[in-house]
Amino acid sequence: MTLEVLYQDEWLIAINKPSGWLVHRSWLDRDEKVVVMQTVRDQIGQHVFTVHRLDRPTSGVLLMGLSSEVGHLLSRQFEQHQIQKRYHAVVRGWLEGEAVLDYPLVEELDKIADKFSRADKDPQPAVTHYKGLATVEMPLATGRYPTTRYGLVELEPQTGRKHQLRRHLSHLRHPIIGDSKHGDLRQNRAAAEHFGCNRLMLHASRLTLTHPVTGQPLIIDAGLDRVWMDALSHFGWRGHLPEIERVEFPEASGQDDDTQFD
Repeated sequence: MTLEVLYQDEWLIAINKPSGWLVHRSWLDRDEKVVVMQTVRDQIGQHVFTVHRLDRPTSGVLLMGLSSEVGHLLSRQFEQHQIQKRYHAVVRGWLEGEAVLDYPLVEELDKIADKFSRADKDPQPAVTHYKGLATVEMPLATGRYPTTRYGLVELEPQTGRKHQLRRHLSHLRHPIIGDSKHGDLRQNRAAAEHFGCNRLMLHASRLTLTHPVTGQPLIIDAGLDRVWMDALSHFGWRGHLPEIERVEFPEASGQDDDTQFD
């Protein structure tokens, strides 16, 4: 079981996290034995240190330090918003144009992990830049209309709130396809059945940062998986994401997605 390495030097490593993988072991899912951190550690033969997170159903660039010192430097860059993050998503409806959404979010607490946290905190600042890249109308009835509209969107979060992109797009009435918590159940089922979108259609496409040791600029891109490439084909969107589209794929990750639509 091998994860795709996007970048590696003596100080840090970046991998293309498959959808459905936990970043590290969690008591929220005690039965999950295979996680990113341990897999990368075994793959390269040394310890790794997480510096940011991706939700389990989200795929894409995941950066890790190869020492606690470098991990701390990278974490600081994330905390100080010095790292630019770019995502792509397939959403319900036509989200067109380009804008910045400044919409504070109430902290989303987990019933188990956050049971001792305060539930009465004020909303936290949350800012997302979004840009519509492509739209399509498919001859599929998922509601009262005989067709269904989808949009391809580029997203750059300026803050890092929990589920920020998923919640912001839901607020815009354009939920991400496959989002079982903030999305549209009927839309999710239809997209999974007819277009193979059986996961959260959110991909962390690029990280742009300053190397914490050399000081050089570093751009790390993560290629799309088969589900994404099939979706681009179904919707006629091939060619819209040239930096991350591909025809060959690394070996199967061997782990199932956790997306559920029931």
